[in-house]
Amino acid sequence: MPARPTASALHGSLLAALGAAIASGKYPAGWIITLDGVSAEHGVSRSVVREAIRVLESMGMVESRRRVGITVQPVEKWNVFDPTLIRWRLESDDRAAHLLSLSELRRGFEPAAAALAARRANPHQCRIMAAAVSDMVVHGRSGDLDAYLLADKIFHRTLLEASGNEMFRALNGVVAEVLAGRTHHGMMPAAPNPAAIELHDTVARAIRMGDELEAERAMRGIIDEAASAVAEDVTSP
Repeated sequence: MPARPTASALHGSLLAALGAAIASGKYPAGWIITLDGVSAEHGVSRSVVREAIRVLESMGMVESRRRVGITVQPVEKWNVFDPTLIRWRLESDDRAAHLLSLSELRRGFEPAAAALAARRANPHQCRIMAAAVSDMVVHGRSGDLDAYLLADKIFHRTLLEASGNEMFRALNGVVAEVLAGRTHHGMMPAAPNPAAIELHDTVARAIRMGDELEAERAMRGIIDEAASAVAEDVTSP
């Protein structure tokens, strides 16, 4: 006899289902959600529903009011920087538009973070970025996209940490979800673009050499290449 799902598992699956439904527009702004309705539809207790609603409230996606109920909020009220919300939005049919919007955000801070990293990175961080680039080369050639994604995440996380700016570092979750979104939704080529890997190597070398301008330029190139690839994926038949 299969084991019953734990309360934590039920909460997680319900949260993902409701979050994805709101993020995709299935439950549009103004939609009223009821505890009894969700409980019946998903076969979970009201307490599990309440926990999921609390999390969605913390993200600004719903609002609970007496005599009104639980109301889905407009996008303007959402915490759009929340990595979990980013993941849900990238699961929707409008993922390409979200990826392009996120690329515009990345263009606003990652080149600056790369320049700061060229000024502040320590030798250990430089070694981690160099090793991540080497792994990207290996996994790019073999076509192991999951391993490539892991190396890519390590590179960008280390760069943001090396910037020495806690605001940039806090955006690591945003970058990680963007990178994962392209891979998990089939928007990465079977063999990653060698030019993109070369740009990562250029950034790593510029940071190691303390060349702020080159680090910034090459990082902007990484983001532009990714944005172009997404745009091509959208327009291709």
